[in-house]
Amino acid sequence: MSPLGRYLLRLILSVYKWFVLRLQIISGNYATTSFERRVQTGESWDEFCDTLKAAGATIFAPGVPNDPFVQAEGYRYLSRLCRAGLENFVECADVEAPRLCAIANGSRAARICIGSDNPDNLYENATIDSSLEYEVTGTRGTVPYLSFGTQSGSYGSKGGLRTVAMLESGGIEYEDDGSLRIILSTKRPSNTKNWLRLESDPREALFIVRQTFGNRAKELAAKLTIRCISASSSSFGKPSPLTAKKIDQGLQQAGVFVAGASAMFAKWSYEFKTNHTNSLPLFDPIRSASAGGDPNIRYYHSYWNLSTKDTALRICFKPPKCTLWHFQLNNHWMESLDYRYHTIHTNSSLAKLDIGEENAYTIIVSDKDPNWDGFFRGNWIQTVGHDCGTMCFRWVGPGVADNDLPGPTVEELGFEAL
Repeated sequence: MSPLGRYLLRLILSVYKWFVLRLQIISGNYATTSFERRVQTGESWDEFCDTLKAAGATIFAPGVPNDPFVQAEGYRYLSRLCRAGLENFVECADVEAPRLCAIANGSRAARICIGSDNPDNLYENATIDSSLEYEVTGTRGTVPYLSFGTQSGSYGSKGGLRTVAMLESGGIEYEDDGSLRIILSTKRPSNTKNWLRLESDPREALFIVRQTFGNRAKELAAKLTIRCISASSSSFGKPSPLTAKKIDQGLQQAGVFVAGASAMFAKWSYEFKTNHTNSLPLFDPIRSASAGGDPNIRYYHSYWNLSTKDTALRICFKPPKCTLWHFQLNNHWMESLDYRYHTIHTNSSLAKLDIGEENAYTIIVSDKDPNWDGFFRGNWIQTVGHDCGTMCFRWVGPGVADNDLPGPTVEELGFEAL
């Protein structure tokens, strides 16, 4: 459609909307509560669309490369955040009938990637209300790392998404049949084996499950369900009818999520790029936890940039004692590159050890396959058409203090120097 055609369509629809609203007022068929008025007049939808439009400023944030490719990925990223927000705050937002959904999931057909999402992870979360009580039940599976957490707030909100309590699979008391049961509440009930605390203020909260695979082809994911068990709940596990208040609040939260999350991670990317490109320093654990990161993981977030197609990053490290480790490559927007079709990450189960040196690994990040002439048979991470972006290294459950953690070394080299 031509620009003139789009303008005329908007004009016609605006006039039609004005005319219908006037008829509603004249006929007396007009809402009385504020939420009903906002929905009936279209104010809820207009504000949601205006917030999405404002979120487009992220594409022009400091540090964003002036490159049509990066900016195209940025607009796709905003559209993905929009889908994530609608799924989380509109579709799966009934706190009396919560559902675990994998919103940050780069494996599904319609990818959604947020905040350096781990390709080895299955992320599942449920929107909950801290004034209610919940029960989580299921089976353990065989993934190497399984953790459960309660978080207060939401992505992009003023207070952030703060971790309240964490529970790892190794600290769970299982039932006689091997199943698990966890209670989520503000106060610990008597005779409860496994409990995760909720904070009473704010009531907005999140239950999150992280399952980390070493080898997805060989390991089984945990199977879990969550239900509200508060005596005050009358839904009996069934979604309650949609109301004007629910859709108004859901659209507001979804819009704030898109604007807030995109702004926060754009700021992170800018800081990484400005302060430590092509290096991997330890990310502040306190800051990580305030953004919803797993407090049992030590993150090394940073930025990468290859000068030419003929250069590569060489990353060398010796892992400390830990549950597992992981490295991944992202684009500028902190989205994992498409690991469905390309090798953009590796971990302690998949990586090859260096030859001739104990417990040492080398990772090569490059556009071209470094295994020309058979000289490198190690761990190649593909840039998939990118020449810059963010990257992340993780020690999961390290057994040493932060000051004693061995940080990976990074250097950019020409292929001839490898």
